[in-house]
Amino acid sequence: MAKINFGGVWEEVVTSEEFPLSKAQEILKDETVAVLGYGVQGPGQALNLRDNGIRVIVGQREGGRTWDKAVQDGFVPGKTLFPIEEAAKRATVIQYLLSDAGQTQMWPTIKPYLTKGKTLYFSHGFSITYRDQTQVIPPKEIDVILVAPKGSGRSLRTNFLDGSGINSSYAIFQDYSGKAKEKTLALGVAIGSGYLFPTTFEMEVYSDLTGERGILMGALAGVMEAQYNVLRKHGHSPSEAFNETVEELTQSLIRLVAENGMDWMYANCSTTAQRGALDWKGPFREAVDPVFDKLYESVRSGEETRIVLAVNNAPDYREKLNAELDAMRNTEMWQAGAAVRALRPENRKR
Repeated sequence: MAKINFGGVWEEVVTSEEFPLSKAQEILKDETVAVLGYGVQGPGQALNLRDNGIRVIVGQREGGRTWDKAVQDGFVPGKTLFPIEEAAKRATVIQYLLSDAGQTQMWPTIKPYLTKGKTLYFSHGFSITYRDQTQVIPPKEIDVILVAPKGSGRSLRTNFLDGSGINSSYAIFQDYSGKAKEKTLALGVAIGSGYLFPTTFEMEVYSDLTGERGILMGALAGVMEAQYNVLRKHGHSPSEAFNETVEELTQSLIRLVAENGMDWMYANCSTTAQRGALDWKGPFREAVDPVFDKLYESVRSGEETRIVLAVNNAPDYREKLNAELDAMRNTEMWQAGAAVRALRPENRKR
């Protein structure tokens, strides 16, 4: 492991120089990895594993949309694509990549196939951390591990094909074999991680749920809507309001942040923008601090889990979700966004 200074705090990370793919392939050479679930994380991880020479099969409900997607991706029914139970039976490593609610529902079906010496792999700490609610309680005679890419499965695959990787956290909940750590790191490398950093199942899910509800999705959407609405209220056109709220962020500024950090982005903006940003970031931070404290406590207490399981297990879940997404899509702001995106030069050429 390499020790890296993160803003004055030293952490240990694992890079491809210390743990090359060849080492991962050697550790996993006798394993059969079953990817159960072919939705968000499943395709990216399965395809990267396959391309990296790992024996991988996919388990999915036969005849559904995601079954057909796995076939399109080159997995062959009866050879590398099976119903979920059959895949779990054949596997030595079960990558449990169903949705959080799906993991709870499928657990009684999967548990009998977690026989002595197998490995149960997660990419989210949800089911194990909140096992009093999910009832996902693994047998004692297996390894239970986690590799959590810090991005979507789609991005994991795209970055892999570009020759880069998405950073991933890793954790060990149960080390029955005594070799759980090396297996975890091998799988992390094989799915295409940029580098790996240690966490626990609890800390992974606390940070993940807070991040999704906060800056990554919930807060981002909320502050965009607030700024757009203020601009429209004061007579700015939809095009102007959307460009100043979303387009400049996604097409310019966030790319500068990704390249070299927030300070570098500030240094490459006008002096007027710099001064205003420096003056206003404090009031914004102070305004949302209480919201983030409330959010984190809701995550840690299990309240967010209760809500997720109750809503996602409802029989009309999909219809209600689609209605909420349609309502967002049909707001003026995101209709304006569709028009703005259509006017990008690369889209006008199509």
